[in-house]
Amino acid sequence: MLEMQTCFLSEVGGRSRNEDACGYWTSETGCCWVVSDGAGGHGSGDVAARLVVSSMLRSFSAHPQVGPNTASSLLQRANDAVVEEKTTGGTADDMHATAVLLLIDPHDRVAVWGHVGDTRIYLFRHGRVAYQTRDHSLVQNMIDAGYGSVDMLRTHPQRSLLTSAIGSAESIALSVSAEPLALHPGDVFLMCTDGWWEYVEEDDMERLLNSTPTPQAWLESMSELIRSRASESNDNFTAVCVSMIEEPDADETTVIIPSKRRLEGEPD
Repeated sequence: MLEMQTCFLSEVGGRSRNEDACGYWTSETGCCWVVSDGAGGHGSGDVAARLVVSSMLRSFSAHPQVGPNTASSLLQRANDAVVEEKTTGGTADDMHATAVLLLIDPHDRVAVWGHVGDTRIYLFRHGRVAYQTRDHSLVQNMIDAGYGSVDMLRTHPQRSLLTSAIGSAESIALSVSAEPLALHPGDVFLMCTDGWWEYVEEDDMERLLNSTPTPQAWLESMSELIRSRASESNDNFTAVCVSMIEEPDADETTVIIPSKRRLEGEPD
């Protein structure tokens, strides 16, 4: 059975409220982690983000299967939940959200992920970035078409314009890994909103990952970097770290980490 460690950090930044949400649900059958960044008038972005997280965790816990089809279905159900809230709930504005989810089968030791918008997932292997998602954004499309460099993702004045977001009555563009990825001991996933990765470049992520003693210390080191670089009015920033625990040597004691169930961002 694959052993994993989860830690997270979410801060309001320079905003009056935190419109990010994150949560996870784990079992021996399957595990699911979700991060969402909400937006919308009249402060309803936090409603959208919480709906995304709660919808996906509720759906996954009812049928904890790990695969690309499950990831696609969870993202679509989250979109349906936000659209329904916009039409029948107490909000009257065009709230929407970005989202990224990670699914892991601890028995088969495989992972699947998917996302909508510019909330990202990174996979670190041997201390280096082995994979990162591509944003659904206007600037990413410009870069893909050859009209600029990747630096524009963090500097272009229109970097926040999305080409896909959860909360659309039309069909949404979503990206899901084509097939399950075999996991290795020591692999680390980082799931984070744009308020996080905008101020922490990939070189910084790698450097701090390899110089901090624990995953939680890694997140805290990156958050300190954000606070030192961001303006006083910077966005909320949220990250979840999921690390595959290294297999112990034969003469070491094995520590069993119990399953956890936690939802961050739900109202008390």
